Amino acid sequence: MGMNETKNVLLAGASGVLGRHITEALTRDGYTVLGLGRGAGADVRADLMDRDGLLRAVEGLHVDTVVHAATALRRPPMRHKDMFATDDLRLTGTAHLMEAARAVGARRVIAESMVFGYGYRDFGDHVITEDTDLFGPVGDPAVERHLEGMRVKEQLILGDRDIEGIALRFGLFYGAGATETLVGMLRKRQAPAVADHGRVLPWVELADAGRAVALAVEGGRAGEAYNIVDETPMGFGEHVKAVAGVFGTPKPMTVPTWLMRPFPYVHRVVTTNMRVSNAKAKAGLGWTPSHPGCVEALSALAGA
Repeated sequence: MGMNETKNVLLAGASGVLGRHITEALTRDGYTVLGLGRGAGADVRADLMDRDGLLRAVEGLHVDTVVHAATALRRPPMRHKDMFATDDLRLTGTAHLMEAARAVGARRVIAESMVFGYGYRDFGDHVITEDTDLFGPVGDPAVERHLEGMRVKEQLILGDRDIEGIALRFGLFYGAGATETLVGMLRKRQAPAVADHGRVLPWVELADAGRAVALAVEGGRAGEAYNIVDETPMGFGEHVKAVAGVFGTPKPMTVPTWLMRPFPYVHRVVTTNMRVSNAKAKAGLGWTPSHPGCVEALSALAGA
């Protein structure tokens, strides 16, 4: 187990879809996962926004690694305001969690981050690496708020002098625990496919994302960020069509992007165009996606 003597991991966000995949990957690798959350089923019951309550909750614990995968999302965000509570968790909650990490003697903290930290915009054919500038101004106050939350979360974790920080910048999630919702909507003809017009986005299957977190407990370099995306970028509309094709649902209607304007957060996502490299994660974490792209991974999921 190397430097991880306690084999304990404190996981903020354990009850979420990603959290369940992280727990499964860590448990499979021999770690004991302590779930941190507000719900009655949490091993450590606390609210990241309540500093004093959080510090009381972790008093007496000894933990090697802390994972910050907490969000305030109960359903996919449609409007910018749907992200505001998660923005607050990234800003204020991360500061509180870092205090808690120091209190439990943590050696390492791993941050769930996002490729959208590079910006919700059209990058053309440029392939984004971890050296690409983060969080550039976009002229939209709501988007700036999201970017500020991602920027501060990474800075607080990667910049701590006493704790090894690693940020994992995930693509869009799909897979067990998430794709089923889209399949249900497609069966009811409730999910259109937005016209991509050549735009693509990076994706990552949830089980692969959980495995990346497990690898980052021991692997990777402190203070570094790693892009966790599969090999095949795919437009949002094409992803919806791929899910329909693999799971045999009715074919979704293709609609113009302007129809998404009543849902401004979704509109911002589906009009983003980015290609992201995973080469650093392969070399530095030993992580590779289980399947090259969404179609292959969805087919495996449907077969299972």
